[in-house]
Amino acid sequence: MSIDISSNLVYTPAMLSRVFSCAVIGLEGVIVEVEVDYSNGLPAVIIVGLPDAAVQESRERVQTAVKNAGLHFPRHRIVVNLSPASIRKEGPAYDLPIALGVIILSGRLPHEVVENTLVVGELSLDGVVRHTRGILPMAATARANGFKRMFVPEADAGEAALIPDLDIYPVRTLADLYNHLSGRQLIERYQPSSDESLEPLFTPTDFSEIKGQEHVKRALEVAAAGGHNVLMIGSPGAGKTLVARALPGILPEMSIEESLDVTRIYSVADQLPPGTPLIKHRPFRSPHHTISHAGLVGGGNIPKPGEISLAHRGVLFLDEFPEFGSRVLEVMRQPMEDKVVTISRAKGSLTFSANFQLIAAMNPCQCGYYGDALKPCTCAPAMVTKYQKRISGPLLDRIDIHIEVPRVDYEKLSGDRLGETSGVIKLRVQAARDIQNKRFSSNDVSDIVCNADMRVGEVRQFCKLQEEGQGLMRAAMTQMNLSARAYHRILKLARTIADLAGSEEIGSAHLAEALQYRPKLMMG
Repeated sequence: MSIDISSNLVYTPAMLSRVFSCAVIGLEGVIVEVEVDYSNGLPAVIIVGLPDAAVQESRERVQTAVKNAGLHFPRHRIVVNLSPASIRKEGPAYDLPIALGVIILSGRLPHEVVENTLVVGELSLDGVVRHTRGILPMAATARANGFKRMFVPEADAGEAALIPDLDIYPVRTLADLYNHLSGRQLIERYQPSSDESLEPLFTPTDFSEIKGQEHVKRALEVAAAGGHNVLMIGSPGAGKTLVARALPGILPEMSIEESLDVTRIYSVADQLPPGTPLIKHRPFRSPHHTISHAGLVGGGNIPKPGEISLAHRGVLFLDEFPEFGSRVLEVMRQPMEDKVVTISRAKGSLTFSANFQLIAAMNPCQCGYYGDALKPCTCAPAMVTKYQKRISGPLLDRIDIHIEVPRVDYEKLSGDRLGETSGVIKLRVQAARDIQNKRFSSNDVSDIVCNADMRVGEVRQFCKLQEEGQGLMRAAMTQMNLSARAYHRILKLARTIADLAGSEEIGSAHLAEALQYRPKLMMG
């Protein structure tokens, strides 16, 4: 699109132009002031304010985009300052505000057109505004800092519009933005559609398709109702992965706050699928066991969210659990307790949300058939013990439900009888979650959404045992050598089982079921 420069109204060139943009540090946005001014010297564009290579390269992108939009780029020495200078600026999101600052500096637009306005976007050489990651936290920061409107790439308008009380304008090209600000042809404010049919990131298996394994399905129902961690142990092909992939189908729907929380993480990680501005389905992440330490918990030179953060409010499935590196697994211990992961570097620390539900699956030994009823194990006893001890005691102690997955009989596999559907189980899970939400909201602990999130104070308040239950728990503590952490986790699990049964009190039967989910002695 070309603009007739001769017909442009030329304003008095400003000595200094200011356009506001935004950086993303961790999961939060930081307002960046883009200052553009002339300087003495040969024609050039100088960018200061701790820019990275992508920001430095915007000099060529901006000059070419301005020229191809039909606008004049000043033949002067131009200095661009990105303030505050103490924060490192990364990525191409500053292309559009820099270009707009140059246009205002040259006198083609008055400075007032960008009052109370935030501008972000990458420019292609022909002036098209491209997708930029992290739009959601940027929009939240804009509203929090009193901005009234925001110009964003057309592809990201739906994401930015999730933040209320902020006018979002989708920009397709630099020329379109110039025409809008000069009053020639206005860009219509983005209006969110009411389409609710967003595709899930993962399509789960239906529970009715899983033959046999009734006790395993019961354990997964309890886990879903309370957000508890699960470890499944069984021979290869017994159905561990199939059951785990069915779990998302019975998890309760996310609230709008949870959806925004998850969408923010995916936006920063640049993993939002096209056409999905809001994630409404719980994430299901299944990384391969060759994943690195930084890939799992997050990190890198520029720290980014890892798999445990991408599984926030959803499921992290670790298949072949002992095959993961011991250092990779051990770093999950602190996030499993604190529900956040803090990545510290010399330049500072970043905190990412990591409130995930761990579902792990493993074979009982290296050959996979220790304890199998039909196929003999070829491992020596010492090898079995060594294999199982790849998972440390402290990590096992943080897993609430340990369940054995046996081989399925031929009669069950070949039968036509189907079990309960995921929809039926989900209704029971949702009813249990509703009980928990009511309990926590009425006791001013609204930051807790499920039983697994309870702290020691909430366990003492909501998980009281009757006299018979106390006797059972006392005997279990002695016989099973339970730690204090295991004690609290058993009480939380018993609370969930009671909620599924619709019981106000934790009965002996609920406590007994919770106890039988504790790990057995190491085999071999």
